Amino acid sequence: MEPVTMYTTAWCPDCRRAKSFLKERGVSFREVDIEEDESAEAIVVKVNDGKSVVPTFDVGGRYFACSPFDAEQLAAELNIPLNP
Repeated sequence: MEPVTMYTTAWCPDCRRAKSFLKERGVSFREVDIEEDESAEAIVVKVNDGKSVVPTFDVGGRYFACSPFDAEQLAAELNIPLNP
């Protein structure tokens, strides 16, 4: 699997759900809090048509948002099982 980066915020419930989903399936990822990293926030805004949407994922240079959290969408995007 290509490297996965998840752009998040500390207060985001969809981010917490996505992190749990990935951990339950053994998917490793790098988490970047956009409130602590201005360059990361700029990336998120750029790839989401001017909106600050979290969680936003970068998988090998392909960006997509998963907000509201959708387990089926995330599993399909990452080509991983829906159920652990």
